[in-house]
Amino acid sequence: MNIDVRSVHFDLSEESRQYLATRAERIGYAKDMIVDLLFVFTKDSKNYKLEVTANFRWGVQAHLQETSFEVNPGIDLLMDKLDQKISKEKQKVQERK
Repeated sequence: MNIDVRSVHFDLSEESRQYLATRAERIGYAKDMIVDLLFVFTKDSKNYKLEVTANFRWGVQAHLQETSFEVNPGIDLLMDKLDQKISKEKQKVQERK
């Protein structure tokens, strides 16, 4: 699983990158299902727009986004959404078998 992190209109601190890496360990169970994760963090005037695109091994692409006033709480919310999406996709694949 490849993880790519980009920030737009600001520099993402090393602390936030480390926080994202530790939160990504939580979805380690999905390493064999996900080809890559593309994170894009954009700073607007008052808040942050956090987006992730997950490319699954079977060709499905999931795009999730979250808006937050701070980066780290936004990462928490985004990773919760991603965890739920992975569970749904895993369940769909198991139902097809």
